[in-house]
Amino acid sequence: MSDTERVEAAIAERRAIVNDAITEQLPVKKPERLYSASRYLLDAGGKRLRPTILLLSAEAISEIEPMSTDYRAFPAPTGGEVDVLTAAVSIEVIQSFTLIHDDIMDDDDLRRGVPAVHREYDLETAILAGDTLYSKAFEYMLETGAPAERSVRALDELATTCTEICEGQALDVDFENRTDVTTEEYLEMVEFKTAVLYAAAAAIPAILLGSNDETVSALHRYGLDIGRAFQIQDDLLDLTVSSDTLGKQRGSDLVEGKRTIVSLHARNQGIDVEELVGTDPTDAEIEAAVDRLEAAGSIDFAREMAADLIADGKHQLNVLPDGEAKLLLEGIADFLINRGY
Repeated sequence: MSDTERVEAAIAERRAIVNDAITEQLPVKKPERLYSASRYLLDAGGKRLRPTILLLSAEAISEIEPMSTDYRAFPAPTGGEVDVLTAAVSIEVIQSFTLIHDDIMDDDDLRRGVPAVHREYDLETAILAGDTLYSKAFEYMLETGAPAERSVRALDELATTCTEICEGQALDVDFENRTDVTTEEYLEMVEFKTAVLYAAAAAIPAILLGSNDETVSALHRYGLDIGRAFQIQDDLLDLTVSSDTLGKQRGSDLVEGKRTIVSLHARNQGIDVEELVGTDPTDAEIEAAVDRLEAAGSIDFAREMAADLIADGKHQLNVLPDGEAKLLLEGIADFLINRGY
């Protein structure tokens, strides 16, 4: 089995476990329309990368062989047991909440190849579904069975993460009306909007299991680095992958005027990014725009930046003991920028 196959198998194994846990912990109950909408995107798919990172971090911290123990009664190195699977569900539920609200703000039609929640249901129900997921995530984080002081610290990490996600989204919206956004500002925006949830996923098991501050901090930085690389790769995939594979319009970031590391670099090369495509471009027009970005070196610039961030993130894992779980965390970092979609 190749390294890539090993990583994909690890993700698939944990995805199945997390999916079962979501079904158990977020049942469709009264009012059924609300909970059906809340489960809609969760049931539509997703790789479950963030909860997988959380479970692998727990395994690496405790030096447990992967898949060799019950995630609901996970042994802490300092004694006692913690339900890290519930923490993983909390993280994935937050991710789904952000997707619902993001699609509303962007008025997107599709997500994961199905109609967005506000299209499948209605705007009011979608807003309530997102709010329900948001509150449920905090409930779950309090149900891990960790000692009170660790639970409070994990809850604080989750709350801070949610605030930063909102700040990142606000920056992203503001950037659409600016032509002077810098690379540094972009990286700050994607750190808040995207990377902080990866950071929380990596660091929260260290908090719940009683790791020292050095380990918590290093895992948090690992998540920030690979999360920023993940967003850069997402920006690249928006340009280079077909609409059918994306589950949304190819080149939608260009159409919507979103600032990405690609468009910022292209602007610095003298390209009028706003004029690359119109409001309803054909596939040929998108292809021509991508060709111009390739020729300007903007796509290669983004790929190199993502690779550097992945290298930095993997370096943070030196704080962990050697073992299969650590190797899989390194492999997932590489997977984030080598994946298709």
